[in-house]
Amino acid sequence: MRFPRLIATAALAAIPAFQLHAEPIAIIPVSSLHAGQRGQVWTVFRGTEAEPFDVEVTGIVQNALGPGKSLILCQLTDPRVQNMGAVAGMSGSPLYIEGKLAGALSYQIQRFETVRYAGFTPAADLAEVRDLPDVLPLPVPALPVLTSSAGSFSPLRPVFTLSGLSPRVAELLSPQFTALGLEISALGGSTNSGIENQNSKIANPPLLPGSAVSVALATGDITLAGTGTVSRVDGDRVTAFGHPMLSLGDVELPMCAAEIVTILPSTLQSSKIANTGHVIGTITQDRLSAISGTLGPGPAMIAVEVNVAAPAGSARAPRTLHFNVARQAQLTPALIATGITQAIVGSNDAGLTNGFRLTSSITFSPTQTLTSRNLFAGPQAFAQGLREFVRDLSQDLQNPYEKTFPDRVTYTVEPLAENPAVTFDLFQLSRTTARAGDPVTATLGWRDFQGAAHREVIAIPIDSAWAGKNLDIVLAPGAAMDELTGHPTMIATAQLRSFGAYLAAVRDNRSTDGLILAVLEKSTLFSDQTTTTPETPGSIERIARTADEARFQKHEALVPLWEQHLLAGKLTPVILRRPLRITD
Repeated sequence: MRFPRLIATAALAAIPAFQLHAEPIAIIPVSSLHAGQRGQVWTVFRGTEAEPFDVEVTGIVQNALGPGKSLILCQLTDPRVQNMGAVAGMSGSPLYIEGKLAGALSYQIQRFETVRYAGFTPAADLAEVRDLPDVLPLPVPALPVLTSSAGSFSPLRPVFTLSGLSPRVAELLSPQFTALGLEISALGGSTNSGIENQNSKIANPPLLPGSAVSVALATGDITLAGTGTVSRVDGDRVTAFGHPMLSLGDVELPMCAAEIVTILPSTLQSSKIANTGHVIGTITQDRLSAISGTLGPGPAMIAVEVNVAAPAGSARAPRTLHFNVARQAQLTPALIATGITQAIVGSNDAGLTNGFRLTSSITFSPTQTLTSRNLFAGPQAFAQGLREFVRDLSQDLQNPYEKTFPDRVTYTVEPLAENPAVTFDLFQLSRTTARAGDPVTATLGWRDFQGAAHREVIAIPIDSAWAGKNLDIVLAPGAAMDELTGHPTMIATAQLRSFGAYLAAVRDNRSTDGLILAVLEKSTLFSDQTTTTPETPGSIERIARTADEARFQKHEALVPLWEQHLLAGKLTPVILRRPLRITD
C-alpha cells in the first residue's frame, strides 16, 4: 500500500513505515492492551485527507458483542474530539497503538456523558471479515436501526444521506427507510449525476486507512449512500466501518469515494456531512465486525429512468431522472420509489392535484418484460400509488421461483388535466328475461368529479348458446372482475412452477381504469398454474390432481361469456350486478 500524498511529517511518525508498501499490516492483539496506553485514531475531519487524534486505552470489555467478541474502550483525550465525542461517519477509523493496528472506532458509549469515550472493534475481528470468501448474496431482510439509551452503547451509524432529493421528499420517505434499517439524513451531497460510466472516472483511487468511504445504495441523479471510514487496506481489499451497515451478510453494493464537508457537533450525536463520489469498487461483506470489499469495478446495478410529462396545455418541459439502484430485494423497491417521489413532488412545477397516470416497464431479460399502466385520482393518489408500486415490485423480486433482478426500469408519470373519479347513480337492464336475438341493453348513468351527468346505453348481444341459462350482468373495475372470474391478485406459491409462469400470471390482468361490463355464468374452473378451463371432465381432473394437487386446482367461479371495457380513463370502485334469464 502506498501513500501518494503525505499529510505531515508529524503525522507520518504515528504510522509504521511498512504501511507505505504492499506488506502485511502488523496488528496488536487485545491481550497486549492495557489501561493507560496511548494511541492515535485516523479520520477525515474535512476534505479527503485523514488526520490523527489522541486516545487513551481505558480497558477491554470482554464478550461485549457476544462470545469472543470484545470491545476496546478508550477515552477520547484529544480536545477537538472531546468536545464532539464519537462522530457518526467516524465508523471504522483505525486505532494505532505502539505503531500497530489495534482496532477501529465503531461504538458510541452513552450519550450526554461529561467525559467522552468510544468503543473500538479489535483488529483481529476486522481481519476475520476481510478474509471471508465472496459469494453471491442471498435475500436477507434488513435489520432495524439500533437505538441506545443512557448507560448503553450502540454502533456509530453510517451517515446515510440522500442527495438529489428535496427535504420534503426525504421527510415523506423517512418512515419507509427507517423500517428497512436506514436512518436517513437529508443533508448530504454527491459529485455525480446521470448514469454515465462512473467507474472510468477514478482508475486507482488513493484510498488509505482513515480515508472517508461511502457504500451506495443508489447513484446518479438520486444518490443514497452511507459514509464511514476505512479501517485497513490490504492490496485491493478494503475493510471499513468496524460494525455492520445493515447486517445483510453477503452483498454486492457499490463502494464509492467520499469527501467530508464538515462535522456538526452535538451533545446527542455528532455527525459528518459528506459528499459521495464515484464508484471505486464493490462491498461484498456486511458483518457484525465490519464491512469489506474490493477496489475495482462496481457491481451490476439496475438502471432506472423516471419521466414526468408536462401537464396538457402547459409550456413546461418534461423532466427526466436517471439513476442506478443496488440489487437488493428488500431495498430496491423503496430506492426506485424514492426517484419516482422526487420526480413527482420534489420540484417547483409538480402539479398532481387531479391525479396522474403511471406507465411502467420492468425489463428482467430480453424476453421477460412487465409493463403496466395505472391511473390514480386526486391529491391523495400519490401515497396510494407509491404503496402499490413498492408492494408489487417487492413481490416480483422476492418471488419463490427464481432469484432475479431487472436490468432496467422505466416509469412515465403523466399529470391529469381533470380528476378521473366518477360516481355512478344508474345501472339498469332493459329486460331480465330474453331469448336469443332479443335486444337487451344496459343503461349506465354517472357523474364526473364535480362535473356534468352522463348517460350511455350499451347493447348486449344474446348468443343462442346461452339458452336455458341463468346469467349475471356485472359492472365492475378490472381488478374486481379478475377476482370474480377466478384470476385473483394473490396467487398461491405452489400453483406456479417457474418465473416465466409467474410473469404470465401478472401480465394476465384486466385494465385498471374504467369498468368492465360482462355477461357471467357460474361454472367450475380447473386450473393448471394460471391457465383455466371450465367444466373439465372428471377423469382428467382426477389424474392431474393426483399427480400434483398444488399445481392443479378446482374452484367455483364466474366465466365471462361476453365483456366490454367502458369509461376508459375514469375511476370508480362501483360493483353492480343484475340477473338475466335466457329462455329457449
